[in-house]
Amino acid sequence: MEKDPLRGTAAIPLSVPPSSYQALGDQHSRQNTVNGNQHRGFSVSSDDDMIDITTTGTVTERSIHYDDPGVSHFAADGDEIPGIGQYEDFHTIDWQRDIARDRMRHRYIVKRKQNSLFDLVKGAHDAWSGWVCVLLVGVTTGVFAGVIDIGASWMSDLKHGICPEAFWLNREQCCWSSNETTLSFDIGNCSQWLNWSEVLGQSREGAGAYIIGYLMYVAWALLFASLAAALVRMFAPYACGSGIPEIKTILSGFIIRGYLGKWTLIIKSVGLMLAVSAGLSLGKEGPMVHIACCIGNILSYLFPKYGRNEAKKREILSAAAAAGVSVAFGAPIGGVLFSLEEVSYYFPLKTLWRSFFCALVAAFVLHSINPFGNEHSVLFFVEYNNPWIFFELVPFVGLGIIGGVIAAIFIRANLYWCRYRKTSRLGQYPVTEVLVVTVVTAVIAYPNPYTRMSTSELIYLLFRKCGVTNMDLICDYNRNFTDVKSSIELAPAGPGVYEAMWLLVLALIFKLVLTVFTFGMKVPCGLFIPSLCFGAIIGRIVGVGMEQLAYNYPSIWLFSGECSTGKDCITPGLYSMVGAAAVLGGVTRMTVSLVVVMFELTGGVRYIVPLMAAAMASKWVGDALGSHGIYDAHINLNGYPFLDSKEEFAHTSLAADVMQPKRNETLSILTQDSMTVEDVETLMKETEHNGFPVIVSRESQYLVGFVLRRDLNLALAQARRAVEGLRPNSLVLFTSSSPQQPPEPSSPAPLVLKNILDMAPITITDQTPMETVVDMFRKLGLRQTLVTHNGRLLGVITKKDVLRYIKQLDNEDPNTVLFN
Repeated sequence: MEKDPLRGTAAIPLSVPPSSYQALGDQHSRQNTVNGNQHRGFSVSSDDDMIDITTTGTVTERSIHYDDPGVSHFAADGDEIPGIGQYEDFHTIDWQRDIARDRMRHRYIVKRKQNSLFDLVKGAHDAWSGWVCVLLVGVTTGVFAGVIDIGASWMSDLKHGICPEAFWLNREQCCWSSNETTLSFDIGNCSQWLNWSEVLGQSREGAGAYIIGYLMYVAWALLFASLAAALVRMFAPYACGSGIPEIKTILSGFIIRGYLGKWTLIIKSVGLMLAVSAGLSLGKEGPMVHIACCIGNILSYLFPKYGRNEAKKREILSAAAAAGVSVAFGAPIGGVLFSLEEVSYYFPLKTLWRSFFCALVAAFVLHSINPFGNEHSVLFFVEYNNPWIFFELVPFVGLGIIGGVIAAIFIRANLYWCRYRKTSRLGQYPVTEVLVVTVVTAVIAYPNPYTRMSTSELIYLLFRKCGVTNMDLICDYNRNFTDVKSSIELAPAGPGVYEAMWLLVLALIFKLVLTVFTFGMKVPCGLFIPSLCFGAIIGRIVGVGMEQLAYNYPSIWLFSGECSTGKDCITPGLYSMVGAAAVLGGVTRMTVSLVVVMFELTGGVRYIVPLMAAAMASKWVGDALGSHGIYDAHINLNGYPFLDSKEEFAHTSLAADVMQPKRNETLSILTQDSMTVEDVETLMKETEHNGFPVIVSRESQYLVGFVLRRDLNLALAQARRAVEGLRPNSLVLFTSSSPQQPPEPSSPAPLVLKNILDMAPITITDQTPMETVVDMFRKLGLRQTLVTHNGRLLGVITKKDVLRYIKQLDNEDPNTVLFN
């Protein structure tokens, strides 16, 4: 049985088993509802708990001054009620309330700065605490990224062999001390590195060596994948997947306890190294955003300004997301733009500066660690010298169109498979699914050298420009290299190039199909690197075709005479780079941040125009074939309450059409001075609402304010402990004045709960257009708004009501919105 948002306890998403949820740790139990069955919440460590808040709404009183001796109080003046103002798990925060609370706190600190030296120091600490927090986040993220890069590189090479003299070195580092030059991307040619066949006493070449290498490759892949799946299943179920859809939802103001906790951070980091090393068709770049946000969430608790305020905490998380992309690609500016364009919901100017600083620090720390072992901090550094020809914009745009089509096909196929996984018995065996996909991937990948190598290595090979030292099949041209210093000339493709093209086509089909089944499994898995690989393969094939066209017909008008001199005027690696951007843009629907990430990723600043053309063409085609990118599609699939600010509400309807309850239905309300403790408790037992409007009286239904169910429960529980003589017939007052009629001498003193009342809730009229209502929810970050008519209360509209209504208008199932 599913319960309504802000009208009941949120339902647990069906994609994760109830036993995996880390629920509230605030000493009182919460009931979750899954398919009509009650499950008690599980305890969680303190770093995932929400910090107590003193006030709610726009209330300015921190305590109530009691002038009436006949009125009882549940807390002494200035005391805090533990838990007041906290948010339930799987619920939306109130941005307006939290921002107002931060302004109150800031004014209070500024007012006291002149009182004493201690208050002055406290004010200075408050002023620079944000910069210190993002500095710590940047440093920690850079360290984690360096460890993950080094660990993944070492374990990936472990599938092929080992360095006997220093087992902790990967293949490239092992061969640095060798005088031999590694000319091929095949398994190392230096004598320092031993293949597994050599370790077992066999020769380096031959059928026996191939079989041993094949078996060891599959065995190591199975070991790594099984460890990753087991760690995720046992210790941190939230560590699976990319994490970016959930990060987008959390940054929009949603609470998922444990998703950014310390166990998720540890298991995601270790599991990511294992999953990448297993050779699965996934990347580590997307999960780095999740890891960085975990770091930001944990470190924010060192600063109460951010740890105790959910809206302020999301400023730190936005900066952490920028740092995650910065260390994933070595692209700090692209990371800031990615956080702004793709994941952040609220991004003020101060957050922009801090995100830039955080991304800069993270990139600097990663560069200092130097996990790639070269002077470049970027992942795929290229050195192209040739300018692009104007006519080449045509194939660049063509690559954008192809990228958009492939991205749309991939998204549809992946969504179909993920939906099938959720609704079938397959979802009950996540570890088995991981092992089956791993076996299939390893068995098929090993015979093809382009699928046997890591995906990052393949992308770098495709981006590279063929030269004297690159002797791979893909560079088998009939060129004359007698003069090493001379520029490379146009040359006919040799048989190795044609063989490489066929192998690349097979690699594309293999990786495209396997990624459909891999993305969404219960291991950490990203989509950036596989998407770049799809496009890089397509781009390289198109680039080689254009290069051979220029060789055979150098004087045609298409090339504007640039190729008539015989010099190398076409760069296939550039086409590979543009194709990679096209597919990634089609999958994620990024534009500005994608172009910046790509030229930072490769160092190819002079090729911004081709990248822009391909990115825009890819986005247009992708939007025409499917309305959502992969992350937004997974948000919809999982039913997260996310209102996309980029989508327009094009329907003509009014607030009265969406509000709950409908006209002529009963509205559950509280009155300001005429209900008893027993009446309030009965109302909460009979309803599942997560908030109650407070009105003057049932006869005069003018709005007074709004009170949250959680705050009301906590206040009543505190009153039972602290107030002597509290009876079921004690009046509950949401006003500081006593009732108009004096109480009888024998009647108990009333209970004043005005301090938990939000006296300035956002209200609209029943004739307000829904376009305006949706904009209010998006731009103000509302949890709910109250609907009135001539000042009288009619109903409530919550975020879930808006999402359900939009789905109904789009002919989708409104019940897929699981919680709020």
